[in-house]
Amino acid sequence: MPEGHSVHRITRQFARNYLGKQVAVSSPQGRFASDAALISGRTMVDARAVGKQMFLEFDNGLWLRVHLGMYGAWDFAGEIQLDATIASANGRMGQTNQRGTILDSAGENSLHSIGAPRRTRVRMSESEKPGELSDTFPPEPVGQVRARLLTDTVCADLRGPTACEVVDAARVAEVIGRLGPDPLNDDEVESEERFTATVRRKPTPIALLLMDQSVVSGIGNVYRAEMLFRARVNPHTPGRLVPEETVRGLWRDWAHLLRIGVETGQMMTMDGLDGVSYRNAMANRADRHWVYKREGLPCRVCGTHIVLEEMGARKLYWCPRCQA
Repeated sequence: MPEGHSVHRITRQFARNYLGKQVAVSSPQGRFASDAALISGRTMVDARAVGKQMFLEFDNGLWLRVHLGMYGAWDFAGEIQLDATIASANGRMGQTNQRGTILDSAGENSLHSIGAPRRTRVRMSESEKPGELSDTFPPEPVGQVRARLLTDTVCADLRGPTACEVVDAARVAEVIGRLGPDPLNDDEVESEERFTATVRRKPTPIALLLMDQSVVSGIGNVYRAEMLFRARVNPHTPGRLVPEETVRGLWRDWAHLLRIGVETGQMMTMDGLDGVSYRNAMANRADRHWVYKREGLPCRVCGTHIVLEEMGARKLYWCPRCQA
């Protein structure tokens, strides 16, 4: 499932390529047709992400709400403002752990590179090889496209979302009101207090609380496992038994890791890497995580085999010694 950094990056793509432009909205598969008609031909005026959800506002006061869920993804095509992460993913944004980002010769890939003058007309879909060019625009829909957002120069196709609906401002406020704090949107001091208070009164295991979007927005399986390892916290510990300073440390670490994820496009959870090690970690998942997807392998710190178990119907990775 896409985690918070991916949704923030997708939202930035919409902000840079769609804001202030009239957008033709359609539903090639038909399931979104009636909602699409409500915003088609309108101008996009805002784009924002909260945790794993994205909200696009149009000039008639209606919003497009999208939650990608487990299988959703966006394909961007046309004269898009491209960055290294999007290029390496062949334009498809949404899946957790993309194929990795091959940094340029300067080792750069940052927020500033989204929107850099590297524009090209490309077609990006599952059926084409990475980097394959096409003069056809807009491209023919590929697969079950729930929603298509089209301008004169850019096309975005959405497939497989959990939620895709047109809503009014009241509904947007209702949805956001049910979500926990997001470090990129909310006052960090107030958010830290809210997160800490919530966790400290819950008997629920901390590993489940970090995945609860009403407790904190944006954390998924990868960040959950990595944050708990970085804090040396046993994932089974009830929230109310986790020391207050540790809970505060988890919030601050989430704010830190989320910003790195948005900046680099990858869930980089190992600090202090430089040179070849950093470039390898950016390119390969196996080189950028402490415990995630490393079941049966020796812990990078103590050598104990990393454990894989199921908690809350999701896979949990942890080190039974470092996180005793």
